[in-house]
Amino acid sequence: MQQIIISGALSFLVSIFFTPVLIRFFSAEGLGQEIREEGPKSHLRKRGTPTMGGIAILTGIVVAYVGTNLISLARGTGGFTASGLLVLALTICLGLLGFADDYIKLAKGRNLGLNKKAKLIGQLVVSLLFGWGILSFANDKGLTPGSGKLSFIRDIDTFPVKVGAGILGMIVFLIFVVFVISAWSNAVNLTDGLDGLAAGSTAMVMGAYSIITFWQFRNSCAIAAAPGCYQVRDPLDLAVLTAAGMGACLGFLWWNAAPAKIFMGDTGSLALGGLVAGISFASRTELLMIIIGSLFVIEAASVAIQIIVFRTRGTRFFRMAPFHHHFENGGWAETTVVIRFWLITAMACLVGVALFYSDWLYAAGV
Repeated sequence: MQQIIISGALSFLVSIFFTPVLIRFFSAEGLGQEIREEGPKSHLRKRGTPTMGGIAILTGIVVAYVGTNLISLARGTGGFTASGLLVLALTICLGLLGFADDYIKLAKGRNLGLNKKAKLIGQLVVSLLFGWGILSFANDKGLTPGSGKLSFIRDIDTFPVKVGAGILGMIVFLIFVVFVISAWSNAVNLTDGLDGLAAGSTAMVMGAYSIITFWQFRNSCAIAAAPGCYQVRDPLDLAVLTAAGMGACLGFLWWNAAPAKIFMGDTGSLALGGLVAGISFASRTELLMIIIGSLFVIEAASVAIQIIVFRTRGTRFFRMAPFHHHFENGGWAETTVVIRFWLITAMACLVGVALFYSDWLYAAGV
């Protein structure tokens, strides 16, 4: 438990004190966000606001995770694990992809960075490497960082396709990994359209997963093969990483809350999407993440619905997509949308944690 608290506190401090350094630097260099003309007119006043604040989020996560594990190694109580390092690597790689996107926007003074093809290729390569990695690096008990089975709260043994079994199974599994990582990274990216919305929502999701992964650690089959135990390889290290993600988002939110003094940019949103996806695989809760991260799902679905309806009927289903702009264009104040969407995320997290805990009560026969 101490490692989790240290990680969360350290990432918060790094993020909250490093973010204003970025604000001063980008302001001095005259590097700010471009605003698309077709967006809500109220957002035009945000033109020139410093962006790439995701650098502070990533720095907070890395410093907290590495620092906490070095402290643990010094105490002889733990250390780095394959699961934590793989999820961290996924987060950093997608953050670097977002950094390239943001840099092009700033260098060329436009709202469009990497083209869709380049971004998709980058996500594809990173996803394939992550998919290979989570089925490798088995520990002495033969447990790998991820599972070839589809998982809800635990692996679904009755799932008809045992992905990861044989060449065909591996191909199916890798396609699934690519889809999930691309979906989550793009979903968080789409959610990052209002001051504090993505940072606050991701902080709550990471907080929920800090509870879930710590509970998996306390009831790990590796510690005691009791009814209801969890076959998750490195749950404590995942809890350290999720706490780092939560703390970094909260520290950044101090400066990103309305009126935002800095935006996270694709550097932050793609990285956090990777963190969300990676944690869902490593904790073996891919389907549970859909519930806990339902706000991100809603935002991405609204864009898909808007595109489908427009291309088939020539009309718009929403006033504007993603979903948060629909309410803005309906007269809601930006802060009203953000707070109500935070409430949706909080309720989703509560439902997800409640489902997780009720499953443990049932499986443990309590």
